[in-house]
Amino acid sequence: MLEPEVPVTSSQKGFQLRIEVLHIDECPNLEDTRASLAELVAELGLGHIDTTFTLIDSPAEAAKHRFAGSPTVLIDGFDAVPGTEPTTNLACRIYRDGQKIAGSPSKDSIRKAIQASLRTSASE
Repeated sequence: MLEPEVPVTSSQKGFQLRIEVLHIDECPNLEDTRASLAELVAELGLGHIDTTFTLIDSPAEAAKHRFAGSPTVLIDGFDAVPGTEPTTNLACRIYRDGQKIAGSPSKDSIRKAIQASLRTSASE
């Protein structure tokens, strides 16, 4: 089991960005998601941004966090890949990207969510 990291919100470069991954214990797709996020943070020059990993271990926690299956990536509190209803089931999530089905969100989907959040933050 992976240990949750300490949440960090950054205010460097004139904006704040919070990335959180909601996951169940022993999620088979967590490492792919973790790697994609690390690559994207580096590619986008956001090395000062940390990602929080939140273990969802009960239906009550799932409801509290608006969990949509494991892993769910939240960018500033919003699902990076909207369209899946929240659930209290401690289960894996299925992502669809065109014709492709995967157990973790595509880097492109996460990139678009991060860029949209950065644009929103910059205009405020």
